[in-house]
Amino acid sequence: MQNIFETAFDYLKTTFDTEPKARPHIGEAMGCWLYFTALAEEVPVLEASLNTTTDDELINLLNKSKNLGEHQMNLLKGFMINEGIPLSQASESKPKSDPNSVPLGAKMTDEEIANFISVKIATNIVMCATNISQSIRSDIGLMWARFQVEKMIFGLELKTAMRKRGWIKVPPYYYTPGAPNN
Repeated sequence: MQNIFETAFDYLKTTFDTEPKARPHIGEAMGCWLYFTALAEEVPVLEASLNTTTDDELINLLNKSKNLGEHQMNLLKGFMINEGIPLSQASESKPKSDPNSVPLGAKMTDEEIANFISVKIATNIVMCATNISQSIRSDIGLMWARFQVEKMIFGLELKTAMRKRGWIKVPPYYYTPGAPNN
């Protein structure tokens, strides 16, 4: 699925990326730095989560989330280096360990892990939207749009799995004052 979107974004890039490239303005640079930092902190937590679950479906989702985070982080890192934007320090990778050797009180439940991923995806999507709105350069805006679409696609897969397992958090329903009770 990502290949279709990658192809579409490559086409858009060649179509709209003919303008001269000014240096990124401070908002564009700050958006890059913040998103890179968010991903750099997200990936080690996903690795730690892989060390605490034995659920095959959740392990698959964690690996997909980790791979997507690393992919976006590498693309963004290359862009930031080329543009002279400093990188933030990243946390160290977590070594693999046996999930059964982690004491119950020291590890998150599968539901907590799934909701952590969900919150991170939602936060990433909002950050991408904010960065799109602040981008003057077309190539930077397209990069954020690509990242946002990738996160949205994964978020839909995650939501489906969470709903199936009963892990999704649903806020209370809203009833309009004066509406009949159904």
